[in-house]
Amino acid sequence: MSKDYYKILGVEKKATKTEIKKAFHKLAHKYHPDKKNGNEDKFKEASEAYAVLSDDKKRTEYDTYGQAFGGNGGPQGGFSGFGGFSQGQQGGFEFDLGDIFGDIFGGRGSRKERGSDISIDIEISFAEAVFGVERKVLITKNSFCKSCNGTGAKKGSQMETCSSCNGNGKIRETKQSFFGSFSNIKICDKCYGVGKIPKEKCKDCRGMGVERKQEEINIKIPVGINSGEMIRLSGAGEAISGGVAGDLYIKIHVTPHRDFRKEGVDLKMDLAVKLSDALLGSEYSVETLDGNLPAGKAGIKVKIPKGVSHGEMLRIRGKGVPISADRRGDLFIKIKIKLPNKLSRKAKQLIEELKEEGV
Repeated sequence: MSKDYYKILGVEKKATKTEIKKAFHKLAHKYHPDKKNGNEDKFKEASEAYAVLSDDKKRTEYDTYGQAFGGNGGPQGGFSGFGGFSQGQQGGFEFDLGDIFGDIFGGRGSRKERGSDISIDIEISFAEAVFGVERKVLITKNSFCKSCNGTGAKKGSQMETCSSCNGNGKIRETKQSFFGSFSNIKICDKCYGVGKIPKEKCKDCRGMGVERKQEEINIKIPVGINSGEMIRLSGAGEAISGGVAGDLYIKIHVTPHRDFRKEGVDLKMDLAVKLSDALLGSEYSVETLDGNLPAGKAGIKVKIPKGVSHGEMLRIRGKGVPISADRRGDLFIKIKIKLPNKLSRKAKQLIEELKEEGV
């Protein structure tokens, strides 16, 4: 076998047609001569491998004899005449250039043009991240004209067939390459793919269907969102004439809280407790995030059990992150026992007495 076509495409011998096609597309994108860092020799080699392995009959012959045979009973002549290659059959190999190279040369024109995506950053408080919040932002961008609803036509004006594309919304172009000449289809730049143009243009957008303006967008930030997460608003990005609007991506930055940490649906905090309270038990008032957020706070009473240990966790049910209308995570309080820096004479005496008793 003079050439290992499977190795050239980087696929296993048992690869499916779909896997072979994907592998070729990847190499075609990488090595196409029209690209800046293309490689014509490698592109031809990958094309030759694809031409054989994508055809069931040729692939069987190749697997059996180490080469593919043409209809005249002899082996294929390779790709020495590659310069005259075009859509159809050439030297026994048949390609559908529109299918194989559609992605490289802009596709068949069937897909609508899409506006650019927009990305913004929003900072919210810890409490807002826990309970969710709504924010309004002003963004200057291309939006569909409200006067004409994006049609580009004056209200009440009739539409007529685009003379540039004859109402097809697409224009066929012929391109030359080392394969020869072949056709490519693109969106009409006069009607923007609609196929019709207004007899009278909208005055606000001058027939473009879009206008650059400041737009207020309402963003609903969900409950329990984490810092660094993204929210996607479909269609809230840049609008484009005759196409669809891109998306708006919002990256959330949560301001850390002084006391609380969030782990999943639970909240965690540390509570400093005096040594005497840890030994004898006590009750502490702890602030929570509940209340009229973001300014309001509400406190709860936490019972410190007798003989609590340093680092022990106390669990307060239902004071964590909301899960549903009637369910919430829990609040975990980690006990930190404060040891006094200085002891009075009386305190030292008492501790000596405890020490003598083995406490």
